[in-house]
Amino acid sequence: MAEPAPHGGDGEEAAAPPQRKKRRVAGGERHVPPPRRLRSGVSFGTEHFAETSCYVEGGLRKVRPYYFDFRTYCKGRWVGRTLAHVLGAEFRARPLAAFRAAARAGRLLLNEEPVRDLDTVLKNNDLLRNTVHRHEPPVTAQPIQILVENDEVVVVDKPSSLPVHPCGRFRHNTVIFILGKEHNLKELHTIHRLDRMTSGVLMFAKTAEVSKRIDEQVRQRQLEKEYVCRVVGEFPENEVVCEEPILVVSYKVGVCRVDPKGKTCKTIFQRLSYNGETSVVRCLPYTGRTHQIRVHLQYLGYPIVNDPIYNMKAWGPERGKGGKIDKTDDELLEALVEEHRSKQSLDVLGISEEDWDPSADNRVCGNSGDCRESVDPVNGNFCPAEDTKDPERGKTPVGLQSCDTNLGTLESNKETSSREGLDGLVGEEDAEEKDPLCLECQITRQDPSPRELVMYLHALRYKGAGFEYCSKMPPWAMEDWRE
Repeated sequence: MAEPAPHGGDGEEAAAPPQRKKRRVAGGERHVPPPRRLRSGVSFGTEHFAETSCYVEGGLRKVRPYYFDFRTYCKGRWVGRTLAHVLGAEFRARPLAAFRAAARAGRLLLNEEPVRDLDTVLKNNDLLRNTVHRHEPPVTAQPIQILVENDEVVVVDKPSSLPVHPCGRFRHNTVIFILGKEHNLKELHTIHRLDRMTSGVLMFAKTAEVSKRIDEQVRQRQLEKEYVCRVVGEFPENEVVCEEPILVVSYKVGVCRVDPKGKTCKTIFQRLSYNGETSVVRCLPYTGRTHQIRVHLQYLGYPIVNDPIYNMKAWGPERGKGGKIDKTDDELLEALVEEHRSKQSLDVLGISEEDWDPSADNRVCGNSGDCRESVDPVNGNFCPAEDTKDPERGKTPVGLQSCDTNLGTLESNKETSSREGLDGLVGEEDAEEKDPLCLECQITRQDPSPRELVMYLHALRYKGAGFEYCSKMPPWAMEDWRE
Protein backbone atom coordinates (compact mmCIF):
# COMPACT_ATOMS: atom_id res chain seq x y z
CA MET A 1 0.00 0.00 0.00
CA ALA A 2 1.40 3.41 -0.96
CA GLU A 3 2.40 5.77 1.85
CA PRO A 4 0.31 8.96 2.33
CA ALA A 5 1.64 11.95 0.43
CA PRO A 6 3.66 14.43 2.56
CA HIS A 7 2.13 17.84 3.11
CA GLY A 8 3.76 20.53 0.99
CA GLY A 9 5.22 23.68 2.57
CA ASP A 10 4.51 27.40 1.85
CA GLY A 11 0.95 26.68 0.75
CA GLU A 12 2.04 24.39 -2.04
CA GLU A 13 0.08 21.22 -2.73
CA ALA A 14 1.59 17.96 -1.59
CA ALA A 15 3.52 16.15 -4.25
CA ALA A 16 1.77 13.09 -5.66
CA PRO A 17 3.31 9.82 -4.52
CA PRO A 18 5.40 8.10 -7.16
CA GLN A 19 3.56 5.39 -9.04
CA ARG A 20 4.80 1.88 -8.29
CA LYS A 21 6.21 0.36 -11.40
CA LYS A 22 4.53 -2.80 -12.53
CA ARG A 23 6.82 -5.77 -12.53
CA ARG A 24 7.48 -7.11 -15.96
CA VAL A 25 6.77 -10.79 -16.23
CA ALA A 26 8.25 -13.01 -18.89
CA GLY A 27 5.81 -14.61 -21.27
CA GLY A 28 3.97 -17.50 -19.60
CA GLU A 29 5.42 -16.72 -16.15
CA ARG A 30 2.94 -16.32 -13.31
CA HIS A 31 3.18 -13.03 -11.39
CA VAL A 32 3.10 -13.19 -7.58
CA PRO A 33 2.11 -9.93 -5.83
CA PRO A 34 4.23 -8.76 -2.88
CA PRO A 35 3.11 -10.11 0.50
CA ARG A 36 0.66 -8.16 2.61
CA ARG A 37 0.76 -8.01 6.37
CA LEU A 38 -1.84 -10.42 7.70
CA ARG A 39 -3.79 -9.53 10.82
CA SER A 40 -1.39 -9.32 13.74
CA GLY A 41 -2.52 -10.41 17.18
CA VAL A 42 -5.93 -11.80 17.97
CA SER A 43 -8.72 -9.24 18.19
CA PHE A 44 -12.28 -10.12 17.33
CA GLY A 45 -15.16 -7.81 16.51
CA THR A 46 -18.76 -7.74 15.34
CA GLU A 47 -17.94 -9.13 11.90
CA HIS A 48 -16.42 -12.22 13.49
CA PHE A 49 -19.24 -12.74 15.98
CA ALA A 50 -21.79 -12.54 13.13
CA GLU A 51 -20.29 -15.52 11.31
CA THR A 52 -22.88 -17.84 12.84
CA SER A 53 -25.20 -18.32 15.80
CA CYS A 54 -25.51 -20.78 18.66
CA TYR A 55 -28.31 -22.69 20.34
CA VAL A 56 -28.76 -24.88 23.41
CA GLU A 57 -29.89 -28.47 23.13
CA GLY A 58 -29.76 -31.26 25.71
CA GLY A 59 -27.55 -29.28 28.07
CA LEU A 60 -25.05 -28.55 25.30
CA ARG A 61 -24.12 -25.31 23.60
CA LYS A 62 -23.94 -25.93 19.87
CA VAL A 63 -22.67 -23.80 16.98
CA ARG A 64 -24.44 -23.84 13.64
CA PRO A 65 -22.02 -24.79 10.84
CA TYR A 66 -20.69 -21.73 9.04
CA TYR A 67 -18.42 -20.70 6.19
CA PHE A 68 -14.95 -19.56 7.08
CA ASP A 69 -11.87 -18.41 5.15
CA PHE A 70 -8.47 -19.82 6.06
CA ARG A 71 -5.42 -18.05 4.63
CA THR A 72 -1.70 -18.72 4.58
CA TYR A 73 1.36 -17.77 2.60
CA CYS A 74 3.29 -20.46 0.76
CA LYS A 75 5.61 -22.35 3.10
CA GLY A 76 9.25 -22.58 2.08
CA ARG A 77 9.02 -26.33 1.57
CA TRP A 78 6.09 -25.87 -0.84
CA VAL A 79 8.01 -23.64 -3.29
CA GLY A 80 8.53 -25.38 -6.62
CA ARG A 81 5.88 -28.03 -5.92
CA THR A 82 2.49 -28.18 -7.59
CA LEU A 83 -0.59 -27.28 -5.61
CA ALA A 84 -1.91 -30.79 -6.19
CA HIS A 85 1.27 -32.30 -4.75
CA VAL A 86 1.13 -30.10 -1.65
CA LEU A 87 -2.56 -30.81 -1.03
CA GLY A 88 -2.09 -34.51 -1.58
CA ALA A 89 1.05 -34.88 0.53
CA GLU A 90 0.46 -32.51 3.43
CA PHE A 91 -3.30 -32.13 3.78
CA ARG A 92 -4.48 -35.69 3.68
CA ALA A 93 -7.55 -35.26 5.86
CA ARG A 94 -9.44 -34.72 2.61
CA PRO A 95 -9.08 -36.58 -0.70
CA LEU A 96 -7.75 -34.66 -3.69
CA ALA A 97 -11.20 -34.93 -5.28
CA ALA A 98 -12.53 -32.66 -2.52
CA PHE A 99 -9.98 -29.98 -3.35
CA ARG A 100 -10.77 -30.22 -7.06
CA ALA A 101 -14.45 -29.76 -6.24
CA ALA A 102 -13.63 -26.77 -4.01
CA ALA A 103 -11.58 -25.22 -6.82
CA ARG A 104 -14.44 -25.68 -9.30
CA ALA A 105 -16.82 -24.07 -6.80
CA GLY A 106 -14.50 -21.05 -6.51
CA ARG A 107 -13.58 -21.75 -2.89
CA LEU A 108 -9.87 -22.29 -3.44
CA LEU A 109 -8.03 -19.07 -4.28
CA LEU A 110 -4.41 -18.35 -5.11
CA ASN A 111 -3.45 -14.68 -4.69
CA GLU A 112 -7.19 -13.92 -4.50
CA GLU A 113 -7.79 -15.46 -7.94
CA PRO A 114 -9.78 -18.70 -8.38
CA VAL A 115 -7.56 -21.74 -8.83
CA ARG A 116 -8.12 -23.14 -12.31
CA ASP A 117 -5.42 -25.78 -12.32
CA LEU A 118 -4.12 -27.76 -9.34
CA ASP A 119 -0.95 -28.40 -11.34
CA THR A 120 0.04 -24.76 -10.77
CA VAL A 121 3.59 -24.59 -9.39
CA LEU A 122 3.76 -22.65 -6.13
CA LYS A 123 6.10 -19.71 -5.66
CA ASN A 124 7.42 -17.77 -2.72
CA ASN A 125 4.83 -15.28 -1.33
CA ASP A 126 1.89 -17.09 -2.94
CA LEU A 127 -1.21 -16.46 -0.82
CA LEU A 128 -3.55 -19.43 -0.50
CA ARG A 129 -7.14 -19.03 0.71
CA ASN A 130 -9.70 -21.77 1.20
CA THR A 131 -13.34 -21.36 2.17
CA VAL A 132 -14.56 -24.22 4.31
CA HIS A 133 -17.85 -25.22 5.90
CA ARG A 134 -16.81 -25.30 9.52
CA HIS A 135 -18.27 -27.52 12.26
CA GLU A 136 -17.46 -27.01 15.95
CA PRO A 137 -17.80 -29.62 18.71
CA PRO A 138 -20.46 -28.92 21.36
CA VAL A 139 -19.52 -27.69 24.82
CA THR A 140 -21.41 -27.48 28.08
CA ALA A 141 -24.32 -25.03 28.14
CA GLN A 142 -23.35 -23.93 31.65
CA PRO A 143 -23.06 -20.13 31.46
CA ILE A 144 -19.87 -18.18 32.09
CA GLN A 145 -20.20 -16.40 35.42
CA ILE A 146 -18.58 -12.96 35.65
CA LEU A 147 -16.95 -12.68 39.09
CA VAL A 148 -15.38 -9.22 38.75
CA GLU A 149 -15.48 -6.47 36.15
CA ASN A 150 -13.84 -3.09 36.65
CA ASP A 151 -11.73 -0.64 34.64
CA GLU A 152 -8.72 -2.95 34.69
CA VAL A 153 -9.84 -6.58 34.58
CA VAL A 154 -12.60 -9.05 33.81
CA VAL A 155 -12.55 -12.17 35.97
CA VAL A 156 -14.83 -15.08 35.15
CA ASP A 157 -15.65 -18.54 36.43
CA LYS A 158 -14.97 -20.66 33.33
CA PRO A 159 -17.05 -23.81 32.83
CA SER A 160 -15.30 -27.04 31.95
CA SER A 161 -15.01 -28.00 28.21
CA LEU A 162 -14.64 -24.38 26.99
CA PRO A 163 -11.29 -23.35 25.44
CA VAL A 164 -10.11 -19.89 26.46
CA HIS A 165 -9.52 -18.66 22.90
CA PRO A 166 -9.94 -19.98 19.34
CA CYS A 167 -7.82 -23.05 18.73
CA GLY A 168 -8.14 -26.40 17.03
CA ARG A 169 -11.76 -26.96 16.00
CA PHE A 170 -13.09 -24.31 18.40
CA ARG A 171 -13.86 -20.68 17.59
CA HIS A 172 -17.35 -19.57 18.64
CA ASN A 173 -17.48 -22.09 21.49
CA THR A 174 -14.68 -20.29 23.33
CA VAL A 175 -14.57 -17.93 26.30
CA ILE A 176 -13.23 -15.04 24.19
CA PHE A 177 -16.06 -15.29 21.65
CA ILE A 178 -18.83 -15.81 24.22
CA LEU A 179 -17.69 -12.81 26.28
CA GLY A 180 -17.45 -10.63 23.18
CA LYS A 181 -20.65 -11.81 21.56
CA GLU A 182 -22.98 -12.17 24.53
CA HIS A 183 -21.48 -9.82 27.15
CA ASN A 184 -20.04 -7.11 24.87
CA LEU A 185 -16.60 -7.59 26.47
CA LYS A 186 -14.20 -7.21 23.57
CA GLU A 187 -10.46 -6.74 22.97
CA LEU A 188 -9.55 -8.50 26.20
CA HIS A 189 -5.94 -9.45 26.95
CA THR A 190 -5.35 -13.01 28.11
CA ILE A 191 -3.30 -13.02 31.32
CA HIS A 192 -3.19 -16.76 31.89
CA ARG A 193 -4.87 -19.84 30.48
CA LEU A 194 -6.77 -22.83 31.78
CA ASP A 195 -6.90 -26.20 30.07
CA ARG A 196 -10.11 -26.68 28.12
CA MET A 197 -11.42 -29.27 30.58
CA THR A 198 -10.44 -27.23 33.68
CA SER A 199 -13.01 -24.92 35.22
CA GLY A 200 -12.60 -21.93 37.52
CA VAL A 201 -11.05 -18.49 37.91
CA LEU A 202 -9.86 -16.97 34.64
CA MET A 203 -8.51 -13.42 34.39
CA PHE A 204 -8.44 -11.01 31.47
CA ALA A 205 -6.93 -7.51 31.35
CA LYS A 206 -8.79 -4.67 29.68
CA THR A 207 -5.62 -2.81 28.69
CA ALA A 208 -2.13 -3.74 27.57
CA GLU A 209 -0.67 -1.88 30.56
CA VAL A 210 -2.62 -3.97 33.08
CA SER A 211 -1.78 -7.14 31.18
CA LYS A 212 1.93 -6.31 31.27
CA ARG A 213 1.83 -5.54 34.99
CA ILE A 214 0.15 -8.82 35.97
CA ASP A 215 2.18 -10.79 33.44
CA GLU A 216 5.33 -9.59 35.18
CA GLN A 217 3.99 -11.06 38.43
CA VAL A 218 3.38 -14.34 36.61
CA ARG A 219 6.93 -14.40 35.22
CA GLN A 220 8.39 -13.60 38.65
CA ARG A 221 6.20 -16.35 40.14
CA GLN A 222 4.55 -13.85 42.49
CA LEU A 223 1.07 -15.13 41.62
CA GLU A 224 -0.45 -17.53 44.14
CA LYS A 225 -2.64 -20.17 42.49
CA GLU A 226 -4.92 -22.58 44.28
CA TYR A 227 -6.79 -25.43 42.61
CA VAL A 228 -9.07 -28.13 43.94
CA CYS A 229 -9.66 -31.57 42.43
CA ARG A 230 -11.19 -34.98 43.19
CA VAL A 231 -8.83 -37.93 42.80
CA VAL A 232 -9.06 -41.70 42.86
CA GLY A 233 -8.43 -43.39 46.22
CA GLU A 234 -7.36 -42.20 49.68
CA PHE A 235 -4.81 -39.42 49.25
CA PRO A 236 -2.21 -39.15 52.07
CA GLU A 237 -3.21 -36.91 54.97
CA ASN A 238 0.21 -35.31 55.15
CA GLU A 239 1.29 -32.62 52.66
CA VAL A 240 2.79 -34.09 49.48
CA VAL A 241 5.34 -32.25 47.32
CA CYS A 242 5.98 -33.39 43.74
CA GLU A 243 8.89 -31.92 41.74
CA GLU A 244 9.06 -34.37 38.84
CA PRO A 245 10.00 -32.76 35.47
CA ILE A 246 7.32 -32.82 32.78
CA LEU A 247 7.82 -33.45 29.05
CA VAL A 248 5.28 -32.76 26.30
CA VAL A 249 4.61 -35.99 24.38
CA SER A 250 2.23 -34.48 21.82
CA TYR A 251 1.12 -30.91 21.26
CA LYS A 252 -1.40 -32.14 18.72
CA VAL A 253 -3.29 -34.44 21.09
CA GLY A 254 -2.25 -32.54 24.21
CA VAL A 255 -0.43 -35.23 26.21
CA CYS A 256 2.45 -34.90 28.69
CA ARG A 257 4.33 -37.24 31.02
CA VAL A 258 7.00 -37.21 33.69
CA ASP A 259 10.45 -37.52 32.13
CA PRO A 260 13.98 -36.56 33.25
CA LYS A 261 14.35 -34.57 30.00
CA GLY A 262 11.27 -32.50 30.83
CA LYS A 263 10.95 -29.03 32.36
CA THR A 264 11.35 -28.54 36.07
CA CYS A 265 8.18 -27.97 38.04
CA LYS A 266 6.74 -28.15 41.55
CA THR A 267 3.29 -28.80 42.99
CA ILE A 268 2.19 -29.04 46.63
CA PHE A 269 -0.85 -31.19 47.47
CA GLN A 270 -3.00 -31.18 50.62
CA ARG A 271 -5.93 -33.52 51.25
CA LEU A 272 -9.17 -31.78 52.19
CA SER A 273 -11.53 -34.75 52.55
CA TYR A 274 -12.04 -38.45 51.80
CA ASN A 275 -15.44 -40.08 51.29
CA GLY A 276 -14.31 -43.69 51.36
CA GLU A 277 -13.69 -43.90 47.62
CA THR A 278 -12.24 -40.62 46.38
CA SER A 279 -10.38 -37.66 47.88
CA VAL A 280 -10.71 -33.91 47.46
CA VAL A 281 -7.23 -32.39 47.19
CA ARG A 282 -5.98 -28.80 47.29
CA CYS A 283 -3.28 -28.18 44.66
CA LEU A 284 -0.74 -25.36 44.84
CA PRO A 285 1.32 -25.22 41.63
CA TYR A 286 4.51 -23.17 41.92
CA THR A 287 5.20 -23.41 38.19
CA GLY A 288 2.81 -23.41 35.26
CA ARG A 289 3.69 -26.33 33.01
CA THR A 290 1.10 -27.79 30.66
CA HIS A 291 -1.15 -30.26 32.55
CA GLN A 292 1.19 -29.98 35.55
CA ILE A 293 -1.35 -30.84 38.28
CA ARG A 294 -2.87 -33.69 36.28
CA VAL A 295 0.48 -35.25 35.38
CA HIS A 296 1.85 -35.02 38.93
CA LEU A 297 -1.29 -36.61 40.38
CA GLN A 298 -1.06 -39.43 37.86
CA TYR A 299 2.60 -39.97 38.75
CA LEU A 300 1.72 -40.12 42.46
CA GLY A 301 -0.91 -42.78 41.73
CA TYR A 302 -3.96 -40.60 42.41
CA PRO A 303 -5.25 -39.45 39.02
CA ILE A 304 -8.23 -37.13 38.77
CA VAL A 305 -11.36 -39.32 38.84
CA ASN A 306 -12.65 -38.44 35.36
CA ASP A 307 -9.49 -37.19 33.65
CA PRO A 308 -9.99 -38.10 29.96
CA ILE A 309 -6.23 -38.35 29.37
CA TYR A 310 -4.34 -39.29 32.53
CA ASN A 311 -6.81 -41.78 34.00
CA MET A 312 -7.20 -44.01 30.97
CA LYS A 313 -6.38 -47.72 30.43
CA ALA A 314 -3.98 -46.71 27.64
CA TRP A 315 -1.34 -45.90 30.28
CA GLY A 316 -1.26 -49.50 31.47
CA PRO A 317 -2.59 -51.41 34.50
CA GLU A 318 -1.22 -48.82 36.96
CA ARG A 319 -2.41 -45.85 34.87
CA GLY A 320 1.08 -44.34 34.68
CA LYS A 321 1.82 -44.41 38.44
CA GLY A 322 5.49 -43.79 39.13
CA GLY A 323 6.08 -43.04 35.45
CA LYS A 324 5.60 -46.71 34.48
CA ILE A 325 4.09 -46.77 31.02
CA ASP A 326 5.74 -49.64 29.11
CA LYS A 327 4.89 -48.03 25.77
CA THR A 328 6.71 -45.79 23.34
CA ASP A 329 5.28 -42.31 22.95
CA ASP A 330 3.75 -43.24 19.58
CA GLU A 331 2.20 -46.40 21.04
CA LEU A 332 0.79 -44.42 23.94
CA LEU A 333 -0.78 -41.82 21.64
CA GLU A 334 -2.30 -44.49 19.42
CA ALA A 335 -3.71 -46.32 22.46
CA LEU A 336 -5.24 -43.12 23.86
CA VAL A 337 -6.83 -42.22 20.54
CA GLU A 338 -8.12 -45.77 20.05
CA GLU A 339 -9.65 -45.80 23.53
CA HIS A 340 -11.54 -42.58 22.85
CA ARG A 341 -12.40 -43.68 19.33
CA SER A 342 -14.12 -46.76 20.74
CA LYS A 343 -16.18 -44.48 23.00
CA GLN A 344 -16.87 -41.98 20.18
CA SER A 345 -15.28 -39.31 22.38
CA LEU A 346 -12.37 -38.02 20.26
CA ASP A 347 -13.69 -34.47 20.69
CA VAL A 348 -12.57 -34.66 24.33
CA LEU A 349 -9.00 -34.78 23.02
CA GLY A 350 -9.69 -31.79 20.79
CA ILE A 351 -9.21 -33.79 17.60
CA SER A 352 -11.46 -35.42 15.03
CA GLU A 353 -11.12 -38.72 13.20
CA GLU A 354 -9.73 -36.84 10.20
CA ASP A 355 -7.05 -35.16 12.34
CA TRP A 356 -5.38 -38.39 13.36
CA ASP A 357 -2.86 -40.30 11.28
CA PRO A 358 -1.04 -43.08 13.15
CA SER A 359 1.67 -43.12 10.47
CA ALA A 360 2.45 -39.42 10.95
CA ASP A 361 4.46 -37.62 13.62
CA ASN A 362 1.61 -36.63 15.90
CA ARG A 363 3.94 -35.36 18.59
CA VAL A 364 4.44 -32.03 16.85
CA CYS A 365 2.21 -29.53 15.06
CA GLY A 366 0.07 -28.43 17.97
CA ASN A 367 -3.69 -28.71 17.97
CA SER A 368 -4.34 -28.95 21.68
CA GLY A 369 -6.96 -27.00 23.49
CA ASP A 370 -4.47 -24.43 24.67
CA CYS A 371 -2.65 -23.52 21.48
CA ARG A 372 -2.55 -20.12 19.84
CA GLU A 373 -4.49 -19.55 16.67
CA SER A 374 -2.23 -20.67 13.83
CA VAL A 375 -4.04 -21.46 10.66
CA ASP A 376 -4.18 -24.44 8.36
CA PRO A 377 -6.05 -22.75 5.50
CA VAL A 378 -6.82 -25.92 3.60
CA ASN A 379 -8.65 -28.31 5.88
CA GLY A 380 -10.29 -25.96 8.30
CA ASN A 381 -8.06 -27.01 11.19
CA PHE A 382 -5.42 -24.90 12.91
CA CYS A 383 -2.35 -27.08 12.57
CA PRO A 384 -0.09 -25.35 10.00
CA ALA A 385 1.44 -28.60 8.77
CA GLU A 386 -1.40 -31.02 9.08
CA ASP A 387 -0.34 -34.55 8.24
CA THR A 388 -3.40 -36.73 8.56
CA LYS A 389 -4.73 -39.67 6.64
CA ASP A 390 -8.19 -40.32 5.29
CA PRO A 391 -9.18 -44.01 5.62
CA GLU A 392 -11.04 -43.81 2.34
CA ARG A 393 -8.23 -42.03 0.50
CA GLY A 394 -8.43 -42.60 -3.20
CA LYS A 395 -12.20 -42.92 -3.13
CA THR A 396 -14.42 -40.03 -4.09
CA PRO A 397 -16.80 -39.31 -1.21
CA VAL A 398 -20.54 -39.22 -1.78
CA GLY A 399 -21.50 -35.68 -2.70
CA LEU A 400 -18.26 -35.06 -4.58
CA GLN A 401 -18.93 -37.48 -7.41
CA SER A 402 -20.82 -34.70 -9.14
CA CYS A 403 -18.68 -31.59 -8.93
CA ASP A 404 -20.89 -29.22 -10.91
CA THR A 405 -21.89 -27.48 -7.70
CA ASN A 406 -24.72 -24.96 -7.70
CA LEU A 407 -22.94 -21.84 -6.50
CA GLY A 408 -26.25 -20.07 -5.98
CA THR A 409 -27.24 -22.66 -3.42
CA LEU A 410 -23.85 -22.38 -1.75
CA GLU A 411 -24.11 -18.63 -1.42
CA SER A 412 -27.65 -18.98 -0.07
CA ASN A 413 -26.41 -21.37 2.59
CA LYS A 414 -23.56 -19.03 3.43
CA GLU A 415 -25.95 -16.13 4.04
CA THR A 416 -28.24 -18.33 6.12
CA SER A 417 -25.36 -19.36 8.37
CA SER A 418 -24.39 -15.77 9.25
CA ARG A 419 -26.68 -14.75 12.09
CA GLU A 420 -25.82 -12.83 15.19
CA GLY A 421 -26.45 -13.79 18.81
CA LEU A 422 -27.58 -16.88 20.65
CA ASP A 423 -31.14 -16.23 19.39
CA GLY A 424 -32.56 -17.56 22.64
CA LEU A 425 -33.12 -20.93 20.99
CA VAL A 426 -33.35 -23.96 23.24
CA GLY A 427 -33.46 -27.34 21.55
CA GLU A 428 -34.31 -25.82 18.20
CA GLU A 429 -31.91 -26.32 15.31
CA ASP A 430 -32.67 -24.78 11.96
CA ALA A 431 -33.23 -27.21 9.11
CA GLU A 432 -30.41 -25.72 7.06
CA GLU A 433 -29.35 -27.31 3.82
CA LYS A 434 -26.18 -29.32 4.04
CA ASP A 435 -23.14 -28.16 2.14
CA PRO A 436 -22.58 -30.53 -0.79
CA LEU A 437 -18.78 -30.21 -0.52
CA CYS A 438 -18.55 -30.65 3.25
CA LEU A 439 -17.44 -34.11 4.39
CA GLU A 440 -18.48 -33.30 7.97
CA CYS A 441 -22.06 -32.72 6.81
CA GLN A 442 -22.19 -36.36 5.72
CA ILE A 443 -21.28 -37.67 9.18
CA THR A 444 -23.68 -38.14 12.08
CA ARG A 445 -21.77 -37.79 15.35
CA GLN A 446 -23.00 -38.84 18.76
CA ASP A 447 -23.23 -35.92 21.19
CA PRO A 448 -21.35 -36.19 24.47
CA SER A 449 -23.44 -35.99 27.61
CA PRO A 450 -23.04 -32.81 29.71
CA ARG A 451 -21.52 -35.03 32.43
CA GLU A 452 -18.77 -36.17 30.05
CA LEU A 453 -17.74 -32.54 29.53
CA VAL A 454 -16.88 -31.95 33.19
CA MET A 455 -13.49 -32.78 34.70
CA TYR A 456 -12.98 -32.57 38.45
CA LEU A 457 -10.25 -29.93 38.42
CA HIS A 458 -11.12 -26.34 39.33
CA ALA A 459 -9.07 -23.12 39.64
CA LEU A 460 -10.33 -21.88 43.00
CA ARG A 461 -8.21 -18.80 43.74
CA TYR A 462 -5.68 -16.45 42.12
CA LYS A 463 -3.87 -13.93 44.30
CA GLY A 464 -1.30 -11.31 43.34
CA ALA A 465 -0.04 -7.89 44.41
CA GLY A 466 -3.17 -5.88 45.09
CA PHE A 467 -5.77 -8.44 44.08
CA GLU A 468 -7.34 -11.76 45.03
CA TYR A 469 -10.08 -13.48 43.05
CA CYS A 470 -11.98 -16.57 44.21
CA SER A 471 -14.83 -18.72 42.96
CA LYS A 472 -17.19 -21.02 44.83
CA MET A 473 -16.32 -24.63 45.49
CA PRO A 474 -17.80 -26.80 42.72
CA PRO A 475 -20.51 -29.29 43.82
CA TRP A 476 -18.24 -32.31 43.26
CA ALA A 477 -15.73 -30.91 45.81
CA MET A 478 -18.16 -31.11 48.73
CA GLU A 479 -17.06 -33.52 51.45
CA ASP A 480 -20.14 -35.77 51.28
CA TRP A 481 -20.39 -35.78 47.48
CA ARG A 482 -20.57 -39.14 45.70
CA GLU A 483 -20.52 -40.05 42.01
